[in-house]
Amino acid sequence: MIDSLIFVAEVVAEPTVVTPFEEALLAGLVFVIMFGLGAGLTPRDFRLSLRRPWGLIIGWVTQFGFMPLLSYLLVVTLLFPFFPLKDVALIALGALLMGSVPAGTTSNIFTYFSKGNLALSVVMTTNSTLWAIIMTPLMIWIYGGALFPPGSDVEIPTRNIVVTLAILLIPVVCGMLIRRYSANTGAVLELMGGFFGLFFIVFLMATWVPRNWDLLMSTTWNVYVVAIGLGLFGITLAYLFAKALRLHPMNARTVALETGIQNGPLAIAIVLVTFRGNPDIDQILLIPALYSLFIVIVSTFVTFFFRRANVAEEQKIPNLL
Repeated sequence: MIDSLIFVAEVVAEPTVVTPFEEALLAGLVFVIMFGLGAGLTPRDFRLSLRRPWGLIIGWVTQFGFMPLLSYLLVVTLLFPFFPLKDVALIALGALLMGSVPAGTTSNIFTYFSKGNLALSVVMTTNSTLWAIIMTPLMIWIYGGALFPPGSDVEIPTRNIVVTLAILLIPVVCGMLIRRYSANTGAVLELMGGFFGLFFIVFLMATWVPRNWDLLMSTTWNVYVVAIGLGLFGITLAYLFAKALRLHPMNARTVALETGIQNGPLAIAIVLVTFRGNPDIDQILLIPALYSLFIVIVSTFVTFFFRRANVAEEQKIPNLL
């Protein structure tokens, strides 16, 4: 308990800094990633998803049903019992935001390597991103109201979050239109989106981590479990749920990865835009930054598991559901 309070004091006393250059670069990366996300959706993929919508529906439920609830449960079990609410409220808000954003393009890459249904993955990513303008603010409003009762010091700027998401959806729609009228250009944008999605993680490791090394070393296990557990538990729960509904193993792997691999760059962009000028913005950024750093490691181990344990299983099932 004493160590936990020391951690909170250090976070408040020594906030991290996101430089104006990094803000501009992150904004540019997010726009390219979102362009690539939209450009990855072909008319054929969309038609196939409508013919077999079961996986898409299950993915929507796990994305906006499981993940926000999971982030809420992690916060109330791992943060609130150990810290005073006023000290970790903004860290908890960042965790809730991380659990409420849609899937990211990184999920498409890991779906491919895990021998999942790549077409379904791309459609699910785009679908959840388009729904995010409604569902992300709604989930934050619902669970934020449960976390922070009336009279608390935390004010959730729901309207600003909606506006930010609306702006960030513009490149997604533009990417879809470009792919519709120029398949070659759309394919290039899709590759760029995936590349810059990984570059975003490398950028965090090269800049944010060294500058905030003392913070990372002083952060207690509770916060790390929330950040890492959000992705790991999300993948596990979604996979078990899809299997229980007898989804084809290929599609079950896809739903699992799409659910647990959230759009970290988008979450960070929302924080930077929505809470710009807030002196404690880096407390809100802590969970999204840690999540973005560790989700690649988590997804890599999960991919190895999927390839070894489940590829043979799908050969026994003749039809995709």
